[in-house]
Amino acid sequence: MYPGYWSEIKGDCAAIINAGSGEVLSFSELDRSSNQIAQLFHSRGLRPGDHVALLMENHLQYLAVAWAAFRSGLYLTCINRYLTPEEAAYIVNDSGSRALVASAAVIDCAALLPQIAECPTRLLVRGSVEGWEPFDDAVAVQPDTPLAEQPMGDSMLYSSGTTGRPKGIKRPLTGRSITEGIPGLDNTSPYGFDEHTVYLSPAPLYHAAPFGYCMRTLALGGTVVMMERFDPEQALAHIEQYQITHSQWVPTMFVRMLKLDEEVRTRFELSSHRCAIHAAAPCPVPVKQQMMAWWGPIIWEYYAGTERNGSTVISPEEWLSHPGSVGRARSGTLHICDEEGNELPAGEEGLIYFEQPVRPFVYHNAPDKTAESAHPEHDNWTALGDVGYLDVDGYLYLTDRKAFLIISGGVNIYPREIEDVLILHDKVTDVAVFGVPNDEFGEEVKAVVQPAPGVPAEDDLAEELGRYAREHLAGYKVPRSFDFLDELPRLPTGKLYKRVLREAYWKRA
Repeated sequence: MYPGYWSEIKGDCAAIINAGSGEVLSFSELDRSSNQIAQLFHSRGLRPGDHVALLMENHLQYLAVAWAAFRSGLYLTCINRYLTPEEAAYIVNDSGSRALVASAAVIDCAALLPQIAECPTRLLVRGSVEGWEPFDDAVAVQPDTPLAEQPMGDSMLYSSGTTGRPKGIKRPLTGRSITEGIPGLDNTSPYGFDEHTVYLSPAPLYHAAPFGYCMRTLALGGTVVMMERFDPEQALAHIEQYQITHSQWVPTMFVRMLKLDEEVRTRFELSSHRCAIHAAAPCPVPVKQQMMAWWGPIIWEYYAGTERNGSTVISPEEWLSHPGSVGRARSGTLHICDEEGNELPAGEEGLIYFEQPVRPFVYHNAPDKTAESAHPEHDNWTALGDVGYLDVDGYLYLTDRKAFLIISGGVNIYPREIEDVLILHDKVTDVAVFGVPNDEFGEEVKAVVQPAPGVPAEDDLAEELGRYAREHLAGYKVPRSFDFLDELPRLPTGKLYKRVLREAYWKRA
């Protein structure tokens, strides 16, 4: 259901807990706060189908803003809190957001302000910056009653593409009232979420999966325990402290927990923990085997995209019989096709398509990218660019990822965006960016640069390019290392032959 429903049943019970500080937002407080924020948006002229953006750290009001949008018929765009003002402004402007809720704790709001002139309502959660309206003051004067009509809104999150700028993933609104319940958010999932769930969210809420599972937990009347940032020992402590029943992780988090001293790992009582979910990046088989040995057979895995075009799920028991698989289709019908769109038999690798009755999404303001994601003959078969194969029992195995997509610690990093920044430096003639192995994060960002004529390939140049990249890109996108070549390999058509470069590093590893 939604906060208004659960406030009548579980009014003073904890809806959201800040794991570190212990601060609590009850279901009644979540309902009142989201009503006030919805009233604020409405008073500023936002109507169903309009867009709002959210740029802040993990904060108790984060999900209140989300519910305000969802109960107002609005599209909500959660923005990565580590982006630069330039990167964040692009998303605000491209989404057409008419309101932005931001935090001075994560973004230079003074630098952001002149770049978002078309967004009239700018609300600041923490701090005081000229040109920004204090969020608490603006909300406090609004009534805490629901809007007269509460059509269901949705998220429109951004997923970068290998061809440059991020793109918004947009689904049609249903027009259904939120008071009728939320389609798809029920207790029929295999994970057993219900009103007794206590869900640990150790990841940033702007990511699609943590955001979605937090909203699911609250819709079903469960409690969200939100970490401000991931720490392996603290995560284990919180499982014991809050009697966590469900959680979600990325493989890097497993690696960090496994690297804790044995005394630390065995210090905490984890018996309440009955379902741990992971996705976002491939998990090495030995890592998952160690986690199973430690936590027991409670680890579920799924494969899906922010596009929600389909999904697979694999239970702990199934994975032990099919190690390395990401499961069988739960939403949509799987097809593995070659480059011409011909369907392939079991065991043969190809592009992964999900078939749905109708196409589930479009890329906002990017009809060419929308078209590229579809099968050549079936518009309702869509692909995210991943490669894999099905076994004879219908279990999916991923064998490659989106072309040159870097997945570092469960975070998607798209090389073209980094290349587009570095190529503008006056000492760079050509550049290729790709992922290279990293024991902890899976991959890290490597840049191979062809210096401009007469520029020596020295450590000083690497340091200069690193500083330049940090001025224009979020920290996690900045290359961890730079190598130099006299000339990068390009095809006669001018296309960069990046695979040759990338494979050399992986073969050495």
